[in-house]
Amino acid sequence: MGSSTSSRAEIEALIPHRDPFLFVDRIVARSADRIVTEWDVSRDLGAFRGHYPGYPVLPGVLISEFTFQSAACLFASGAEPSVQPGSVPVLTRIEDARFRRVVRPGETLRAEVEVVERLGPARYCKASVTCDGATVVRLRFTVAEAALAP
Repeated sequence: MGSSTSSRAEIEALIPHRDPFLFVDRIVARSADRIVTEWDVSRDLGAFRGHYPGYPVLPGVLISEFTFQSAACLFASGAEPSVQPGSVPVLTRIEDARFRRVVRPGETLRAEVEVVERLGPARYCKASVTCDGATVVRLRFTVAEAALAP
């Protein structure tokens, strides 16, 4: 797998997400079918104000979204991007998500996303998110290319 570190501007050039809903801070490595990304979870992330006040916990849905955004970066990069102009990858299925560790403010997450199968416009993926070497979540998901509305 090729090694690279991407800036926030490079990531914003790949996917349409923006603050406060852009979670990929760095692309650490990528190849044609695999990407490794990182997210430095901000201590002042808005979700922490209401998700277990007094003992803030990063919601699992945001951890999952981090993996989906990582996959979108993978699909938009490379010699032959798998997302055509005028379309975006959209989530069509989440399965077998297994959360194993709580994530707290200030921690750094690392996602490893791999394309397992390509079938027409669909990409079947598996992902693993870790924090300090410990597994946070493992999941499988599917994305498909969808045309943007005019």
